[in-house]
Amino acid sequence: MSDRGDRIEPFPARRRGTVDYMRTAGRRSNVHGLLEVDVTEARRRIEAIEAETGESLSFTAFLVCCLARALEEHPHLNAYRDWRGRVHVFEAVDVNVLVETTVRGERMGVPHVIRGANERSVRSIHDEIRAAQATRDPANLSPLAELGFRLPGFVRRLVWRLPQWFPERWKAMAGTVAVTSVGMFGGGGGWVISPTNYTLQLTVGGISEQPRVVDGELRTRELLDLTVTFDHDVVDGAPATRFVKRLREHIEAADGLDTPGEP
Repeated sequence: MSDRGDRIEPFPARRRGTVDYMRTAGRRSNVHGLLEVDVTEARRRIEAIEAETGESLSFTAFLVCCLARALEEHPHLNAYRDWRGRVHVFEAVDVNVLVETTVRGERMGVPHVIRGANERSVRSIHDEIRAAQATRDPANLSPLAELGFRLPGFVRRLVWRLPQWFPERWKAMAGTVAVTSVGMFGGGGGWVISPTNYTLQLTVGGISEQPRVVDGELRTRELLDLTVTFDHDVVDGAPATRFVKRLREHIEAADGLDTPGEP
C-alpha cells in the first residue's frame, strides 16, 4: 500500500556544502560554553533608537560589534594554526554572520562576511546586514560552484580543511570568526550546540524574561542564551575564560548603542 502524498525531491546542491561542513567540523576539538547574558539595557537602547529614528537596529549587528571589541582586546582567539603548527593571529576581525533573506521565494539564512568589524560602529554593521538582506538571491551558485558540489564528497570536504592548512585563504573566503543566530527563527529561550570550523563561534539562542537580583532588589530581566564555541587546539581554557568575561561585559554594558538624547 502506497501513500499518494509521498514524493521524491532533489537534494539542493548547496545543502551538500552544509553536510560537508558539518562532517569536517565534527573532527575538531570544539569546546562549548553555555551563557546567560543580561541584555535588558541593550534592548532598552535599541527600542529608544527605534522610537527616535523609526528604524529597528539589528540586534545581530550589536552582538557582532561587541564580539569584535572583545577580540581586539584578546586577539589570540582571532587566530588559526596552519599545517606547520604555527599560529596565525589576525588583526582584522572578519565576522561571518548568518543573514536571513529571501531566496527563490523562501526565507532562509545565508552567510555574509563583515570585514574589519573591530574598526566599525554598530550602525555601519547594521547597514551592511540590511543591504545583504535586500540582495536578490544572494545564495545563487555560479556554474563553477554547481560543478564543484557535484564532485565526490571526499574532494568537496578538502575546502573545509583550509583553516588548518592555509589560515589566510580561509580568512579571505569565510572570515575569522562566526556568529550564527537560531533565535531569528523562533521565540523563547534555549541554547544550541553546533559544530564549527572556526576557532571561535557565537551561536545566538533565544531571549527570555527571568527574575534576577539587581542592586539588592528582585527584578525581571531579559536574558540572552548564548553558546560560545572554541577550538581547544588553538585556545586554552584560561584565555577563553577571560575573553568570555570581557564579551559579557561589552554586551551587558550595551557598548556601541548610543541612546538618542544621552551623552
